Amino acid sequence: MILRNKYIYNYLIINILSFFLIACSGNHGRDSSAIDLPQIREKGELTVVTLNSSISYFIYRNQEMGYEYDLIADFARSQGLKLNIKVAENISRLEEMLQSKEADIVAYPVQMDNSMKQKVLFCGLEQQNHLVIVQRANRKDTIATDVTQLIHREVWVQNNTRYQDRLKSLNTELGGGIEIRNIVLDTVTTEDLIDMVANGKIQYTVSESNLARLSKTYHSNIDINLRISFPQRTSWVVRKESPQLASAVNDWALNISVNTTIRAATKRYFEMSKNEHPDLDIPPVKKGDISPYDDLFKKYAPQMGWEWQTLASIAYQESRFKTHLESWAGAKGLMGIMPRTARNFGFSPDSLGNPEISIRASVKILQYLQKIYSDVENPDEKKKFVLAAYNAGNGHIDDARKLAEKYGADADIWDGNVAEYVRLKSEPEYYNDKLCRNGYLRGSETFNYVSEVINRSETYKGLANR
Repeated sequence: MILRNKYIYNYLIINILSFFLIACSGNHGRDSSAIDLPQIREKGELTVVTLNSSISYFIYRNQEMGYEYDLIADFARSQGLKLNIKVAENISRLEEMLQSKEADIVAYPVQMDNSMKQKVLFCGLEQQNHLVIVQRANRKDTIATDVTQLIHREVWVQNNTRYQDRLKSLNTELGGGIEIRNIVLDTVTTEDLIDMVANGKIQYTVSESNLARLSKTYHSNIDINLRISFPQRTSWVVRKESPQLASAVNDWALNISVNTTIRAATKRYFEMSKNEHPDLDIPPVKKGDISPYDDLFKKYAPQMGWEWQTLASIAYQESRFKTHLESWAGAKGLMGIMPRTARNFGFSPDSLGNPEISIRASVKILQYLQKIYSDVENPDEKKKFVLAAYNAGNGHIDDARKLAEKYGADADIWDGNVAEYVRLKSEPEYYNDKLCRNGYLRGSETFNYVSEVINRSETYKGLANR
């Protein structure tokens, strides 16, 4: 009996030990597959997923930008990590790519709710966003300050959007009376509607508050203070099994030095005017001259076969002929050249304040773009493609040409063809197309840039012929 009990005892001990060994082995397997901060540091690279938009991430003049991008780039630098950016097609894909370990972190404002809190860890800066009415605010305009003032007023929104849904709910809460007008064309974006408000074509539209803030830097004559929804809390997210990464992001967000980065990004995207210095006075010139730099434009324009007035028009568009300006995007000098681009063409960014160096650098860039669009035979059309690429970066223009071909437009003609698809690159349906390698573009800016530079150069030619 004693021997039998001893045998049973030993049998139980062996099975218990086996259980713990298997359990430990299983835990070890899970730990080895987990990706948290130590594994990321060992790899030396932080993989980030975000969305293309005018706020989160975009490429402008061949340079990565965006409010969320600037912040996550700062975090990566603080950890000594290389940044690898991936772009999801939509919000639902953000979580899918995170959970499938295609990315380590979502650098996009994800809405905080109980269902998401069970799936992910929220971390970093907490932001608040809400829906607002966008209305024109010129001197004689009456500003609606209460939602009841929207009764018997037309409010335009995109069809089948949360903007439309919220407006319908608000209308029900008010007992009816808001005249909801739906844009059914899928080629009209929220940014287009805001532009239409600013230009007086429609009276009201609805926008997310962060997009409205950014739009106000393009249109100083809009009011965005009338809220029509409760604020929604948002922040970045990581997987549940990445608590050390979440902790590091939280520590980074609380670091006092990071406040400088946040303030700089906030100023860059939500405060600085994007209107290419509209209020600057032009430097005084001699009678009959267009600018103080006419002789330099005349000296360098023949190198690319252009009229010198076109170079002068670019300079006006970029800097109002001021030599030491820097745009919101970081473009410098008389001809508005990005520092990285200057370096790529053999020029020091610090030298761009010199007007002759700025013009020389600009001509080199324009000559390079002429070669890229050598397949466009018509010289007037080629000039438009070159100007568009000078403004936005040739990657976006190449995307638009591919879209034009796809939809049956002429990829060698700007007006009414490629220009339309440049403008549509602010619409997810188009910038998420697999043909597009460069994502979102505020295409209306490039659309307008080309026409303004061309039209002004024609005016300059007329002045010179007097």
